[in-house]
Amino acid sequence: MFVALQSVFSVILMIGLGFGLAKARWFEGDAASLISRLVVNVALPTYMISNLMGGYDRAGLLSMLPGLPVPFAVMIASYLVAMGVAALLRVKKERRGTFQSMFALSNTVFIGLPVNLLLFGDASLPFALLYYIANTTLFWTLGVYGIAVDGAVRNGSRKPSLLSLSGLRRILSPPLLGFLVAVILILLGVQLPKSIMDTCRYLGNMTTPLSMLFIGIVIARVEWKKLKFEKDYVAVLVGRFIATPALMVLALRWLDLPLLMKQVFLMQATMPAMTQTPILAEAYKADTEYAAVGTSLTTVASMISIPVYMTLIGLLIQ
Repeated sequence: MFVALQSVFSVILMIGLGFGLAKARWFEGDAASLISRLVVNVALPTYMISNLMGGYDRAGLLSMLPGLPVPFAVMIASYLVAMGVAALLRVKKERRGTFQSMFALSNTVFIGLPVNLLLFGDASLPFALLYYIANTTLFWTLGVYGIAVDGAVRNGSRKPSLLSLSGLRRILSPPLLGFLVAVILILLGVQLPKSIMDTCRYLGNMTTPLSMLFIGIVIARVEWKKLKFEKDYVAVLVGRFIATPALMVLALRWLDLPLLMKQVFLMQATMPAMTQTPILAEAYKADTEYAAVGTSLTTVASMISIPVYMTLIGLLIQ
């Protein structure tokens, strides 16, 4: 437990460094966007190839598959709960898709993946990726659809289609493609040359530090004067850090899965809202400020929730 808490402290230190450098104006203009692109398009895909192909064979890979339906089921259940909460609280119709996305779906890449790697080591990577596959699929289908509907309602335009070619392209993101490439090569028994594996390892090692710096930059840019504690935001915080983790705990208590898989799934369920939420709100002409404040609020709150859940995880997951 002490080692786990030390890992959490490492996360906070790196995020604090990003926060301090951002306040010192090191990351002006598109610097934060550059870090984001480096992580998503370079560091994460190579990290997945390096770690999966370096630590798993065909049998080990196939043994993980029974866990894949769990995050899908929990997030869909959480999304349905979010729909009910939105109706109960009378969340504005032009905000409901955004609200439901922030309530049910978590940041499994920029925060979830590096946090799990720091807490549990490289052995947690495949399980974190299983959750990532489910979360990414649901975010770029249900999540994007809901946000697009918000924009349509807000502007009085035609509602979009749930499934689209652009949505499929977003699901097949560079990290997921890196994962799929590694899985296919492992299943085929193909070994990459040492020079390529070393290159993937070196580039992949950028993932955690760059991700933590990025989170610090995002938190530093929060406009605190706009943080009005509306009931919507309270409900989003409850959804992110209580309701969704509670659904995950209930599901895992009934299942015979490896302990590490259970721990990783629970920690992924406690992560903040997706950082892409306000970007999509802007793209679909939904309420961008609402999305930005909600996402930032969950990101800041995760600095408290992560050590809390890491302390309680032994009691919640047996």
